Amino acid sequence: MSAAVMLMAYGSPERLSDVPAYYADIRGGRPIAPEHLEDLVERYRSLSVEEHNPLNAITEETRAALERELDVPVFTGMKHWTPRIADAAGSALAGGADVVVGLVLAPHYSRLSIAGYRSQLEDALAGRAELRMIESWHDFDPFVEVLADRVRDTSAHVVFTAHSLPARILAEGDPYQEQLFETARLVAERAGVAEWSFSYQSESPTGEPWLGPDILDHLSVLHAQGVRDVLVCPVGFVSDHLEIRWDIDVEAQERARELGMTLRRIEMPNADPEFVRALAQLVEREVGAHAER
Repeated sequence: MSAAVMLMAYGSPERLSDVPAYYADIRGGRPIAPEHLEDLVERYRSLSVEEHNPLNAITEETRAALERELDVPVFTGMKHWTPRIADAAGSALAGGADVVVGLVLAPHYSRLSIAGYRSQLEDALAGRAELRMIESWHDFDPFVEVLADRVRDTSAHVVFTAHSLPARILAEGDPYQEQLFETARLVAERAGVAEWSFSYQSESPTGEPWLGPDILDHLSVLHAQGVRDVLVCPVGFVSDHLEIRWDIDVEAQERARELGMTLRRIEMPNADPEFVRALAQLVEREVGAHAER
């Protein structure tokens, strides 16, 4: 058996001039309102994304560290930017891989997210290699411990967050919200956090109801309850990117200041050695489980 790992992520535009094409790809070619596009460009500009996106470098650091930890080839495949999942799969096949372990840098399963990554990878492999897809790792103990380490001993009220999705997924039986709540509970228990709550962030303006409460509204509720010190733990994210650097570090910070609250967030796992080891253990567990069958 010759194995390779496909480490998949959403992707980010590499430079400011790529932002229109990036969002056109996300929207399947459908146009985006000029005012919305300009707002997105300004957000990336605030992160100093002109000719080089520091957020993509984080994914590459994680990939390289995971490859060293596993001592097998690890390829990066992006859902909406380069290197594309299909191109990365082609590189894995060209390298002789007959087993590809698919791992998305998102711990919680949803048919609106993880299923799309799997579909792209399956199409790219086209039966030329066996796909072993890790679809969820929201309760994986080493991952829980990585987050617990970041909130342990805090005196602040911990707000766990994740990217919101359309509320219709609940009627469809999607496990996304249930898995998010499970991660939050496990982390809080492991870290001994007594005061915590959950909210969503990063809702898109699609005109339909999305999962809530949104963190900006939730901060107002917490303030009314007497909370003045908040630590945000984005359990639905594992890397710094726009939804962290803007939605938490700018928008949520601004709301907290308006309310007279102190808001901090955890350091994201990114390429932290403990997190990379957790990812390696996930891959090893998947390979070992198949070997025992």
